[in-house]
Amino acid sequence: MPYIPHTDDDIQQMLNSIGAKNIDELFDEIPEPLKDTSLKDVPSRLSEMDVQRLMHQRANQDGTPLCFAGAGAYEHHIPSAVWEITTRGEFYSAYTPYQAEASQGTLQLIYEYQTMIASLTGMDVSNASLYDAASGLAEAVLMAVRANRKSKTKRILMPATVHPSYRKTTNTIVKNQGITIETIDYDKHNGTIDINTLPADPGDFAALVIPQPNFFGNLEEVDALTNWAHQHNALVIAVVNPMSLAIFKAPGDWGEKGADIACGEGQPFGIPLASGGPYFGFMCCKKAQARQLPGRIVGRTVDLDGKQGFTLTLQAREQHIRRSKATSNICTNQGLLVTAATIYLSIMGFEGIRQTALMSHKNTLALTKKLENINGVKKVFNKPFFHEFVIQLSKPAKDVIEALAKENIVAGIAMADDYPELENSLLVCVTETKNEQDLAFFTEQLDACLNA
Repeated sequence: MPYIPHTDDDIQQMLNSIGAKNIDELFDEIPEPLKDTSLKDVPSRLSEMDVQRLMHQRANQDGTPLCFAGAGAYEHHIPSAVWEITTRGEFYSAYTPYQAEASQGTLQLIYEYQTMIASLTGMDVSNASLYDAASGLAEAVLMAVRANRKSKTKRILMPATVHPSYRKTTNTIVKNQGITIETIDYDKHNGTIDINTLPADPGDFAALVIPQPNFFGNLEEVDALTNWAHQHNALVIAVVNPMSLAIFKAPGDWGEKGADIACGEGQPFGIPLASGGPYFGFMCCKKAQARQLPGRIVGRTVDLDGKQGFTLTLQAREQHIRRSKATSNICTNQGLLVTAATIYLSIMGFEGIRQTALMSHKNTLALTKKLENINGVKKVFNKPFFHEFVIQLSKPAKDVIEALAKENIVAGIAMADDYPELENSLLVCVTETKNEQDLAFFTEQLDACLNA
């Protein structure tokens, strides 16, 4: 989109139209003591060339390391067409589609996105969308408490295998709303929730959260956990990696009745690891909970002439209804990222996503075998996994991460801060972007670090 500045004549014409002598008169109601025009900490403006140079320098500070870190942010191949299309002016500058008649393109894209996400998760309805997976889980908890009429409490059972950041964010958002989050510990041998240790009578609770895969990369017994929750009149909130859904059972098919709500991080679908963000959260549910879904839902209809059209069907947020009736006051549509994800899914297709998931798993198995042959490396959990796993090292994990960073390798995520019992443990992730040479180089450097 071209940048067309106002000329001095343009500015003067506008001032004349409103009866102002100059720009300062537009702000004359602001008391002088409140005005600060010095901006001491703001550097002088730069030319376009200097700005480009500065941005390149900032980008180069991140470098292009060989990345084996995951934990909710994954390095997947993104076809070039994805962001070439996403950054077109029609998408790049589009705002919330309040006026359906002027926003048919945006509305159709969101409709296609909702259809794809609902299909992947096996759910009936998808919204569009949320800030990220962490706030998405918080919204799912709030939604479950509202939707579960059978529960008289605001208790939520949350496994310790849920992403620590998701748990912290959820607690921050819901703790002052009378909601209690109770942590379920995990089996230290398998790194998953042991269904046999759950109480026969857990008391009244609103929902059980089930991660799949969990934070350790392991696969939970989702069918048994879902049935257990439903037997106690609780809802099930699934927290899933969307890429894994191309090869694993959809949340809507878990157990006898399926999960009630599904949420997660959409970043694997075409969003780059851009210095830590941005992200977008997805959320789906069964039809019975649709009116409790935060955000907005785009629907397809026909006009008086029988022509297909798209419109905002459900808008349960404070911008559209009374604040006290809104399902959420913080949810948003991360439109640009949803656009990229929709284009990514369209280009890749189900088979492309499936091959990406399978190759990621294959590479992870290959690296696991290589690392287990290193003196000073031990695989922590004995459980099937997707494309992440935890290893215990003979040296502090943070020291190993720092040492391998000097070799231009992001070795993984140190676990001890969030899981003190996993001292000297490292969460390692592998995706389809790694080849045999990458796996061999990582193995060699880790071996040299531990056994130098």
